[in-house]
Amino acid sequence: MTDEIPVEFWQGIEQFNSQEFYACHDTLEALWMEAGEPEKRFYQGTLQIAVALYHLGNQNWRGAVILLGEGINRLSYYQPIYAEIAVEELLGQSAKLLSALQQAGPEEVAKFVPLFAGREVAGLQLPRIIKVPKS
Repeated sequence: MTDEIPVEFWQGIEQFNSQEFYACHDTLEALWMEAGEPEKRFYQGTLQIAVALYHLGNQNWRGAVILLGEGINRLSYYQPIYAEIAVEELLGQSAKLLSALQQAGPEEVAKFVPLFAGREVAGLQLPRIIKVPKS
C-alpha cells in the first residue's frame, strides 16, 4: 500500500472474520470507490470473496462460485503478502472452497452451511483473513 492502511480497512477485515460479510462488503466498497490502483483492485478482490461467502451462507451456489473465482483472480496479483494481509493463505483457503463447491454442484450447496457454525466440511473451514506483522 502506498499510504497508511485506513482504519476502515481493518474494520472490514474484522467484519469478514466475524462472518459479517454484508457489512464487510459495505465497508470495503466505500474504500474501493475512493481508492486508486493498486489498492482499488485489492479492496475489490477482498470484498468479492466476502460477498461470495455471503451468497454461500444463503445457499446461493452460483453467486458463491462466481464471486469466489473473481475474487481469487483479482487478489492473485498481491501474493504472498499485501497490506499486512496473508493474501496467499486467503487465496489457498478460498481456492479449496471453490473447488469443493464446484465438485459438489448446486444441488449440494446446503452441505456447506455447517461451515458458518465453525464446523469443518470435507476438511474445509471458512476462509479467514490473517494479519501478518510488519517486517
